[in-house]
Amino acid sequence: MGDPGGGGGGSGGGSGGAGRSTTPARTCTYTLGGKKQTVPCSGKAGWWSQSEQAYCKAASPQPPAGDPAWGGHTDGQIYECTRSVDPRLVGVVYLVWLAQPPNGAPPDPRVLAQQAVATMNLRAVTIGIVPEASPGAVGVVGMPVWMWNADDGASTRGPMTKTAAAGGYAVSATARVTKVVWAMGDGEVVVCRAPGTPYADRFGSQASPDCGYRYDRQGRYTVRATSYWSVDWAGVGQSGSIPLQFSDTAVITVGEVQVLTQ
Repeated sequence: MGDPGGGGGGSGGGSGGAGRSTTPARTCTYTLGGKKQTVPCSGKAGWWSQSEQAYCKAASPQPPAGDPAWGGHTDGQIYECTRSVDPRLVGVVYLVWLAQPPNGAPPDPRVLAQQAVATMNLRAVTIGIVPEASPGAVGVVGMPVWMWNADDGASTRGPMTKTAAAGGYAVSATARVTKVVWAMGDGEVVVCRAPGTPYADRFGSQASPDCGYRYDRQGRYTVRATSYWSVDWAGVGQSGSIPLQFSDTAVITVGEVQVLTQ
């Protein structure tokens, strides 16, 4: 359910994306034994929620979609609430879904940033490599190896921007790959800042102009390409960055040229 009624005091709004409320501060109350008493509207445990009769703050990270805490909802946020007024329940902590932040408190912008990222469907590069990672394909020791992103787009390289909002506040996040680290399977790594150039027959024995390698011995190698993402976000008067990484693998074979003599 939402959090109607009560609310208020303390540092109600963020300075980014939404201004502070100009309405008078509301009073936060708790009823015990039929008597209503005033309580602080914010504290170390979060903001006072009239509906929960507890102090609540946005859980970080948020439970994944489908977690029972969501109760089937796809909007709002999951809050960690603490009972700290009723002496019979002091210290009880539980998770609850709220459609709006308690008493108009701004949502945790980090949580909104994570929600924005969750809609991006970011993933690893799709490995393109020569020699090919297919049965019967064999490279040659000392010959150039070409590596590239075979599905180069916003979801595998960026930039991609998404926005998440709650309670009248919004956070925008932009994700982009900063580098791809290719572990070549022989103990060596290659760091590529570009998506790489797809190999074509016309290149012959040329080396890749932006993402390549050469093996000095034959073998069967598992190549792992790890994309390092940086997600920069801003909103609710704050900003930050979320690092992410995703990997894909391919197995290639490198042999030696056999010279026939008579």
